[in-house]
Amino acid sequence: MGRKYFGTDGVRGRVGEAPITPDFVMRLGYAAGRVLAGAGRKTSAAPVDNAASAQPASAGGRASTRPAVIIGKDTRISGYMLEASLEAGLSAAGVDVLLCGPLPTPAVAYLTRALRLSAGIVISASHNPFDDNGIKFFSADGDKLPDSVEIAIEAELEQPIGCVPSAALGRARRVNDAAGRYIEFCKRTFPANLDLKGLRMVVDCANGAAYHTAPHVFHELGADVITIGASPNGFNINEKLGATHPATLQAAVREHRAALGVAVDGDADRLIMVDADGRLYNGDELLYLIVRERLHHGPVAGAVGTLMSNLGLEQALSRLGVGFARARVGDRYVLEMLRERGWLYGGESSGHLLCLDHHSTGDATISALQVLASLQRTGRTLAELTDGLQMMPQTLINVRVERGFDWQSYAPLAKAKAEVERELADQGRILIRASGTEPLLRVMVEARSAQLAEQAAQQLASSLKAA
Repeated sequence: MGRKYFGTDGVRGRVGEAPITPDFVMRLGYAAGRVLAGAGRKTSAAPVDNAASAQPASAGGRASTRPAVIIGKDTRISGYMLEASLEAGLSAAGVDVLLCGPLPTPAVAYLTRALRLSAGIVISASHNPFDDNGIKFFSADGDKLPDSVEIAIEAELEQPIGCVPSAALGRARRVNDAAGRYIEFCKRTFPANLDLKGLRMVVDCANGAAYHTAPHVFHELGADVITIGASPNGFNINEKLGATHPATLQAAVREHRAALGVAVDGDADRLIMVDADGRLYNGDELLYLIVRERLHHGPVAGAVGTLMSNLGLEQALSRLGVGFARARVGDRYVLEMLRERGWLYGGESSGHLLCLDHHSTGDATISALQVLASLQRTGRTLAELTDGLQMMPQTLINVRVERGFDWQSYAPLAKAKAEVERELADQGRILIRASGTEPLLRVMVEARSAQLAEQAAQQLASSLKAA
């Protein structure tokens, strides 16, 4: 059975338009609650006996045996409305609700696991503008929900919404120390024999969910922190700030004469960094640095990137004796491949990085700490620590085609592709893939020079003009 509502990162869309409407989100909460109430902790491999250990207490002080879910959100104004809708749906299904307010997506994953809850829910559209929003779920282990559970929720959505008897309604309460718990969790991933004293850094929180967590993590480890993007008003999330707008961070690093800068996106699962010279470091470069640091402590079997990861990363890791595999685009698929291979490190060039020795999901703050640990241990700069990585120039062209166009059987494209492959030999790479949301083909070429990458990409795109 296919999924109608769930994409690679939950349910997402424009607020006020299906499916991000109050009535649908209430139905989604009810459907998810019905599935959770029926499955208990079967969404997870964790022991069922622990399920009630951290449930909200009932009126008589006795621990509830109902399933319990934690809800977090980013700083979008629509988060209040959607939170209330989810709470109503879950309560009607007999599920207790813990509300933690604005908190990074990875913080909700952590608290779901730490509090032995049935699931975690995040209200966020990540790096998108404020008028988008979405709902994503975590299992009891802090992982993305298995496909089978998402399919079960979608099936339940087709049923009429109901309500359990009053005595069985779910209760709701606030988790007032959620941010503090998460800050301490992040700090524990930094080596105990190191600190950040003497490091002047800029932290850009994108006016998003990390505005009251990330600066405290770095400050409490000793850094001199200049914070920007930490004044959310419900409308300014990701607005010319954060990981998707690095120019703001680059300017701030130069203005404050900082040693480096860190930027996260609206829900703080994506990371980019900038050095004192204003040079930008993307997810491929940071993944290389993290793996290189881990090699100082022992062997690393391999790392997972995506189809979009730079060929230079693959070649550099090979020189270090580290295997490399490519997953489909999306941190969900990177995680799946890491689990399959038993590896710990992976990520996307966009800055979603996974360090499974520290967390079950991508976490910008924790990833930044792993990079900073390497800087502090070695006394070297970002540029020096990535000197073994030669990134190949990339050119990406979006070509509009007819909806349903069978590009894989299109002879002119096949001919052009063969010609380009001969020209590139083993010093480049071609990636052609269809957009999942628009009638577009994304044509990407990596080559030993920017000029060759541009020429090759244009040649491939031109072959499609008559399609």
